[in-house]
Amino acid sequence: MIQRDLYMKQIRPFIGKPFVKVLTGIRRCGKSSILMMLRDELQSKNGVAPENILYINFENLDFSDLNTAEKLHSYVKARMTGEGRYYILLDEIQEVKRWEKAVNSLLTGANSDLYITGSNSRLLSSELATYIAGRYIEIKINTLSFTEYLLFKEVRTGAKPVNIRKEVRDYIRLGGFPAVHIGDYEEDTAYRIVNDIYSSAILRDTVQRHNIRNIELLERVVKFVFDNIGNTFSAKNVADYFKSQQRKIDLNTVYNYLSALESAYIIRKIPRYDIKGKEILQTNEKYYIGDQSLAYAVMGYKDRLIAGILENIVMLELERRGYRVFVGKLDTKEVDFIAERKNEKVYVQVSYTPAVAQETINREFAPLLAIKDHYPKYVVTMDDFWNDNVEGVKHKHLAEFLLMDAY
Repeated sequence: MIQRDLYMKQIRPFIGKPFVKVLTGIRRCGKSSILMMLRDELQSKNGVAPENILYINFENLDFSDLNTAEKLHSYVKARMTGEGRYYILLDEIQEVKRWEKAVNSLLTGANSDLYITGSNSRLLSSELATYIAGRYIEIKINTLSFTEYLLFKEVRTGAKPVNIRKEVRDYIRLGGFPAVHIGDYEEDTAYRIVNDIYSSAILRDTVQRHNIRNIELLERVVKFVFDNIGNTFSAKNVADYFKSQQRKIDLNTVYNYLSALESAYIIRKIPRYDIKGKEILQTNEKYYIGDQSLAYAVMGYKDRLIAGILENIVMLELERRGYRVFVGKLDTKEVDFIAERKNEKVYVQVSYTPAVAQETINREFAPLLAIKDHYPKYVVTMDDFWNDNVEGVKHKHLAEFLLMDAY
């Protein structure tokens, strides 16, 4: 198990503080492992006694009877009999009915420090906000970054990967679910693992939680989104597409399905931002997915998906680094990503490979060259040979961009 320092660094400042630490993310992205890392660190570095750490995984049958707030509260309180602070780690807490009441009650105790995980964004719905408004910190957990993927491979093989550009090609195909990288799996086996993760997320975090009855139609919506990664579209576009296929689906159903998929972290909606007007636009957003391997596991490997997949990888990396990400619009031109973090901003254009030709430079560099501020601007590609920068706009191979210390 590698240390996922990106997330531990976000957790450490809040250890012992009167906030519920809420770890959210798609199933099997590593939330449970991060709780285990926290448990180990509390004991080894903070000197916390093992009996003062209570860890409960609600997907473990040993705890299946703790299915209501009252039972959970009684179970935890019965074990808080000693001196000092208790660290309460509650994994996949959405399995407990009215869990918010139990967490709220435990939070009021001066000797408790709470950490919870969940695979559905409804954790942060109005219910939670009502009970502990202003007293929780959300930490979004993603699948493995390229840097973490390399660490996984180094730990598994005992050798540091040396051909970084070959490794990034493997990362594109295999994605970042940790379960895929604990063994040396063939591609077909890896996609079977990812497909099982997807099926679990669809069934438990989407179908069951949102009472969706037409599963076949939901999966058709999923495939439409996966087939249009990086393309602007709206719910109406989805409904119109199904109409052209002689399938009726009303607009509200499309909205509900997209919302359910978002809440399970299977897809992400990225809004458009008008650079000149400095406003968020309400139409033609883009949708991306929680990990690029989901598209290949569900759709099969298709070369035509590669442009959208590369955008997806860059978008996830920007989010991991704490940026708020938008799709950019500048008059009639499009900038793939505008990313903002505090007083920082970065612009990124993503292309599979730019031929060294004026029309390609016009297409990829022109939108960035038209932006007249001094924030960093990058064109990210898979090109192995072309290294030129153009008037301050930097060209980076995807592997180099993903491994940069800072943007």
